Formats: sequence, structure tokens, C-alpha cells
Amino acid sequence: MNPLWYSLVGFWMVVMGSLSLGGNFVVIWVFMTTKSLRSPANLLVVNLAFSDFLMMLTMFPPMVVSCYWQTWTLGALFCEIYGFLGSLFGCISIWTMVFITADRYNVIVKGVSAEPLTSGGAMLRIAGAWFFSFAWCLPPFFGW
Repeated sequence: MNPLWYSLVGFWMVVMGSLSLGGNFVVIWVFMTTKSLRSPANLLVVNLAFSDFLMMLTMFPPMVVSCYWQTWTLGALFCEIYGFLGSLFGCISIWTMVFITADRYNVIVKGVSAEPLTSGGAMLRIAGAWFFSFAWCLPPFFGW
């Protein structure tokens, strides 16, 4: 492959990774420092932003290094850890979006008669997303 493509992909990853880190940090900061935004449904949004922030924090620097060297230079163990972290944060984001969608569905379809999401319910969903994601992403380390 032409080395120019590696440079373009690396540059694009720096731009998009920086924007993603900054954007997700702002979402987390605004939602956590503004009392009126601290609702149970917004806890799910903060969890999504946190997961996406960690995804980009752990994924884009090794990608940029790989683009610079035009190959994976970080070793076999870190390759497994890199894959684990990408899968973990991706699964957490997917589960969180499922829970956000279910909450929005509940509010839109049932309206005022819908049982509102509580802080405990939101925290339980967030804990479930992290637990199930870890449970799904750990077995490859043990040969499965």
C-alpha cells in the first residue's frame, strides 16, 4: 500500500480522535456539573459518553502509532489487550444505546402513564452493561 495512505489515515485518526475525546469530555462535564441535567435517563447518556471517551482514549493512539510505522509494533500481548478494550467499550456503548432506546420507547409509546426510569434503575442498567460486556469480552483471554 502506498505510504501516503498510512499518513492520511493517521492524520484523520488524530483529528477524529481529538474531536471525539474533547466532545465526549464536554458531554460528561456538562451533564455532571449541571444539576438540572442529572436525571436517570441522562445517566445513560453520561455512561455512553464515558464509554466512548475511554474507547477513543485507548484505541486511537495505538492506531496512530501503527499508521506511523505502517505495521503493528506494540507486540502480541498488547494486540490482545487492544482488541479486548475495543470490544469491551464497543459492547458497553451498544448495551447503553439499547437501554436509552428502550427508555425513549417507553416514554414515547406509553406517554404519561409510563413508569419513569429511576436512578436505581438507570444504575442497574449501567452496571448490567458493564458486567455483561466484561463477561462477553474476557473469554478470549482464556482460549475461547
